[in-house]
Amino acid sequence: MASLTDLVNLNLSDTTEKIIAEYIWIGGSGMDLRSKARTLSGPVTDPSKLPKWNYDGSSTGQAPGEDSEVILYPQAIFKDPFRKGNNILVMCDCYTPAGEPIPTNKRHNAAKIFSSPEVASEEPWYGIEQEYTLLQKDINWPLGWPVGGFPGPQGPYYCGIGADKSFGRDIVDSHYKACLYAGINISGINGEVMPGQWEFQVGPSVGISAGDQVWVARYILERITEIAGVVVSFDPKPIPGDWNGAGAHTNYSTKSMRNDGGYEIIKSAIEKLKLRHKEHISAYGEGNERRLTGRHETADINTFSWGVANRGASVRVGRETEQNGKGYFEDRRPASNMDPYVVTSMIAETTIIWKP
Repeated sequence: MASLTDLVNLNLSDTTEKIIAEYIWIGGSGMDLRSKARTLSGPVTDPSKLPKWNYDGSSTGQAPGEDSEVILYPQAIFKDPFRKGNNILVMCDCYTPAGEPIPTNKRHNAAKIFSSPEVASEEPWYGIEQEYTLLQKDINWPLGWPVGGFPGPQGPYYCGIGADKSFGRDIVDSHYKACLYAGINISGINGEVMPGQWEFQVGPSVGISAGDQVWVARYILERITEIAGVVVSFDPKPIPGDWNGAGAHTNYSTKSMRNDGGYEIIKSAIEKLKLRHKEHISAYGEGNERRLTGRHETADINTFSWGVANRGASVRVGRETEQNGKGYFEDRRPASNMDPYVVTSMIAETTIIWKP
């Protein structure tokens, strides 16, 4: 008799051409990922060849009950690390039956910005450092922390090893490999300053693909923590007090910044970011005021600052970029729960399109 594990691991390509496509979308809160699966007659590699689909938007807070249909438009395809074979994960965005993007569809506007000739010609590259916290399921308390109590103070946990310093590495490593399998340009992982907190980096990715890849990497992480019976939190300050918050530092460069003389372009881009500081902060994630306090490697939320190799600034320029006279910079303000479509496109719009 086949066990449940045997059945879950069945290789469909032994018996059928058909594949399973898991359609993924962002729900009504702007952070809740949803997905459902459908059978396709054979392998597909081009999202434009995939059928549109629909779902009940009244059950996700995205449509009224009397007119509940929301249409899914497939936008990006990744290999499915859970079902393997020719099966796929499909990142979608959401539209009304009339073809209008629904209010929570942030990808639509981002794609318009990235496809504008000004932005496209600059080939914006992004590297996003996604921090997150693993929580014990029934008590919503960080993994490795004593129930109702606290571990020793921060210091030994950042990039730490050992059973008393590193909690959840099996989840983190599973996620790392699953992302590589899926075709996400995940470039690294590390343990963070607060115990139970980790980070993965996605990039360099160009334009709209940065948002697609971060969202699908989040989806894969949620699925893996579901299997492990652990909760993943993207809250920017999961534990109040003398503990680091969680961010999504966004590294950014344009073709002009990467070329000789790019440091001057970087400085003028940072000046533009300073002038639009309030607008950016309001779009950089909910609850970020609990994280951006001027402590724990953050700048104060109300004050814009930048510096070379300064992790207490809003924007950090690397020492190597300064020495080479070209390169990239890091916007340290985005919270861990930011929408990568919003953040990446807003940085491009401010630094390339916007004229003060």
